[in-house]
Amino acid sequence: MWMLPEQNQSWVSEFILLGFSTDPISNRILFVAFLLLYLSAILGNGLIITLICLDSHLHTPMYFFLCILSILDMGYVTSTMPQMLVHLLTHSQTISFTCCWLQMYVFGALALTECIFFVVMAYDRYVAICYPLRYTVILSWGMCTRLAAGTCVCGFFFSLIHTFLTMRLPYCGPNIVNHYFCEGPSVRSLACMDTHLIEMVDLVISVFVNVTPSCLILASYIRIVQAILKIKSTRGRCKAFSTCASHLTVATFFYAPAIYIYLRPDSSYSPERDKQIALFYNVFTALLNPVVYSLRNKDIKEAFIKVMGHGRGAN
Repeated sequence: MWMLPEQNQSWVSEFILLGFSTDPISNRILFVAFLLLYLSAILGNGLIITLICLDSHLHTPMYFFLCILSILDMGYVTSTMPQMLVHLLTHSQTISFTCCWLQMYVFGALALTECIFFVVMAYDRYVAICYPLRYTVILSWGMCTRLAAGTCVCGFFFSLIHTFLTMRLPYCGPNIVNHYFCEGPSVRSLACMDTHLIEMVDLVISVFVNVTPSCLILASYIRIVQAILKIKSTRGRCKAFSTCASHLTVATFFYAPAIYIYLRPDSSYSPERDKQIALFYNVFTALLNPVVYSLRNKDIKEAFIKVMGHGRGAN
């Protein structure tokens, strides 16, 4: 235990994550369901990464960014799900202060990076459709690498601010977090001091990484739709709309719950509802990415068939 220097109190050294249920039978059912969701998300995103790496026809900026998105999805779902699965099978639901700090930082870093990264993907579609002849010139491999690296730096930096300000608060009890992982607002609600200033900082960060990217994506798609409507070929318009719809679908399902969680006032905080919403943008969007891009994308389907064909041929 850490002792407060001026009070006869002790800081908490661990938190208890309540999760979704305390009933053993329900926990076993939830374990099977969440394990299947987790494995599906990992295998689906892993398949996309593998196909993009193996098929040279997919070595384009669009699929480079899709590969990065899959890596981010695999990372942030792995930052929360394995521990939740362990807690569903064991009697102990504790997490040390240090591990809570680390989980909050890693999850936040990857999630915030993905928030900004969707803007990069929208910019890719904007250049591809509005400036097709200059696409490879504008989005050179050097530019793609800088855009990907820049989003990672921003995401990890903002997460560091959020995590540092949250975890440096005094936590002198209670230590029960009504969530399935160390999510910022849920942990912050246990602090034994006023958190108004930190809430304002989090609000500014949320506006920057949620609202601003959403507005930029909306603006880019307005321009994209205007450009698509000028395409004379019906087949060309359908293909352009199809590639954009995949990105827009995944981005919408990611931003909507994240904006609700981090931009609504703390007075409307509802632990049970927030856990369900967090599960949606944490797990289901990671699962949605490979489903949407594989079902709606002809290139991914052809790459899968080609790889499977090579596998049969090798046998």
